[in-house]
Amino acid sequence: MSRITFISRMTVKPGREQDFVDACNELTAKVRANEPGVIYFEFFKLREPRRYAVLESFPNEELEHAHMNSPWLAAVVPRIVDCVDGTWEREYLDPFTA
Repeated sequence: MSRITFISRMTVKPGREQDFVDACNELTAKVRANEPGVIYFEFFKLREPRRYAVLESFPNEELEHAHMNSPWLAAVVPRIVDCVDGTWEREYLDPFTA
């Protein structure tokens, strides 16, 4: 199976930025400590007000599913979702094949 990479962009509710950042930092620490197979997992602050993104890359679909079903994701995601204004946009990225 091929690598799964995507970026998800979201807007955070006014006044909830610190709650969002705290939850994202907690999730990032859990992923780094418990998911050694993850290629890349990092949140970013975008240049537009209250806009953020997460870039995630997994070597295969199996590890993406393991991440999506992890207990740390289940514990932290509700806090992240509570901070998000609306929903998020996920854009999948495919590597060049030369």
